[in-house]
Amino acid sequence: MDVYLPIANLSVNGLFIVALGALTGVLSGLFGVGGGFLTTPLLIFYGIPPTVAAASASTQVTGASVSGVLAHNRRGGVDYRMGMVTVVGGGIGSAIGALLFRFFQSLGQIDTVISILYVVMLGTIGILMAREAWTAIRATKGGAQPPVAKRRHHPLIAALPMRWRFYRSGLYISPLAPLILGVAVGILTMLMGVGGGFILVPAMLYILGMSAGVVVGTSLFNILFVTMVTTMMHALTTKAVDIVLAGLLLLGSVSGAQIGTQLAQKARPESLRLVLAGIVLLVALRMLFGLGVRPDEIYTVSPL
Repeated sequence: MDVYLPIANLSVNGLFIVALGALTGVLSGLFGVGGGFLTTPLLIFYGIPPTVAAASASTQVTGASVSGVLAHNRRGGVDYRMGMVTVVGGGIGSAIGALLFRFFQSLGQIDTVISILYVVMLGTIGILMAREAWTAIRATKGGAQPPVAKRRHHPLIAALPMRWRFYRSGLYISPLAPLILGVAVGILTMLMGVGGGFILVPAMLYILGMSAGVVVGTSLFNILFVTMVTTMMHALTTKAVDIVLAGLLLLGSVSGAQIGTQLAQKARPESLRLVLAGIVLLVALRMLFGLGVRPDEIYTVSPL
């Protein structure tokens, strides 16, 4: 089933794009990550221009996040106060990211910048995730309980002024910490088309010290609004959002998020993390290989 994408200016297999959206939705529900960190590079591998892939993936992540937030909200797994602070930071970061996107686009290097960011980020996250998951699996096979990380925020967080109580997260910290974290996620979302959850979730756990029960839902709440803002930014500035591509991805991601949420309650988390780490590292290696190979056709997408 071939479908024409007007902004990308090419035809794609519609069923393949829907299936890719479903994969993104499952990852969203399982890990609290928007899934865009895999959607964008996979779209690039398929032949979608990086600018269009990044802009359209952020639109699709919004749909997956809506479904995931509703599922986690039903069990009280969302800290809305913490989420709103990170959303404000994400809005600021999106504006900064839009300026950076336009700057690199004017230099003609935005495609290369997006690919390099993915290689660095996916490689780092994949290695850290694989090491943590393998340690937990070895401890379980040896009959011991996997080491439990102490839930406490970083000493630098404790030094920040103006503390607030985030009751659902069990924290009494400065709102400046989640605000700065939100800014960083907003910049990444704008540049890479990711929800930022693959950074937000571990940062909420190990830097802010949030309760594990609300991390995934709160991350998805942040992703929902930040990706909405970045989609509007892309539509107004880069004009690279392909609504047909985003619609096909959304079709699969909304149902996929519900499936992922159900799987998260049944599957062994350390095994899931190890599988995800392997996928992430394979994508990073493939993108690194692509950076050193001259493409058959050299082209880019420029705003009108």
